[in-house]
Amino acid sequence: MPSLSIIIPTRRVGPHLTPCLHACRCAFPDAEIIVVVACSGANPVRPVEPPRPPGPIEGATQILYATAGRGPQCNAGARAAAGELLLFLHDDSILPRQAAALTQTAFEADDAELACFRLRFDDVHWLLGVYGWFSRFDSLLTSFGDQGILIRRGLFDRLGGFPDWPLFEDVELLRCARRRARVLKLPGVVTTSAVRFRRNGVVGQQLMNAGLIMRYLLGAAPTRLAEIYERGRR
Repeated sequence: MPSLSIIIPTRRVGPHLTPCLHACRCAFPDAEIIVVVACSGANPVRPVEPPRPPGPIEGATQILYATAGRGPQCNAGARAAAGELLLFLHDDSILPRQAAALTQTAFEADDAELACFRLRFDDVHWLLGVYGWFSRFDSLLTSFGDQGILIRRGLFDRLGGFPDWPLFEDVELLRCARRRARVLKLPGVVTTSAVRFRRNGVVGQQLMNAGLIMRYLLGAAPTRLAEIYERGRR
């Protein structure tokens, strides 16, 4: 398998990182794991001077600071990464134990350049189960960053990385990548947090998500859509 760097953007350093990092280290004991922390109070479209790095984080190889927003943070992690294969992972997503075997099998072929896992929520609500079931298919509406995005560095560089957006950076990267490569769906399941669904209601949160992605596809600015999304978070 190509050498692997795992890049995890996060808002802050804290115990919420422990499950994600533990699962990464169990699945990929030899991988480089880069945690990219958002600069406090940073504007998603304007770089800022990074603060002093925190102390070591158990399970992480490097800790970086970058302008807030998953796009800028993921790009900063990719620039620092040494791996031939990059895995971008949300900080509340837990890799399956068989992730390494599935990744090795998928990327044995030289023409395999891009893959995602399937998705499961940490909640037993039947509708979330339906959403997760559809993640086995690749499409604009069923593949997102919370499933983990595995991509060869060569393709990532040819695409110019993620757009420097705070929202839908994953959708845009995958949309551009599909013009050059097939998105493989690995049979392993990433488990992610359903906290937004519990807070806002499963149907309410999904309607918000659908409305935002429709506005994005119609040309709305991702920075404006991120403001709306963050209001739902609060």
